[in-house]
Amino acid sequence: MKKIDKKIPRFKNENEERAFWATHSPLDYFNAGNLKRASFPKLKPSLKSISIRLPEDMLAELKILANKKDVPYQSLAKVYLARQISLERKS
Repeated sequence: MKKIDKKIPRFKNENEERAFWATHSPLDYFNAGNLKRASFPKLKPSLKSISIRLPEDMLAELKILANKKDVPYQSLAKVYLARQISLERKS
């Protein structure tokens, strides 16, 4: 890859920067020679496993609904929980 000597100018405000990038390609300012391999050994998954006890009929109904929507039932449960949390926060 050829070396790129273009420098990104300093912008006075966001509108000036937006106008600049509307007429320029970021690839003209990209230099792969500056890349370094990154390692993140201490990253933790953002998901936490929990156990929850549900009545069997509620779980069966959730699985039926999930099957109709062609999604895993646990994913559907997360959607329902997120929706209800959002509603509770608004009130």
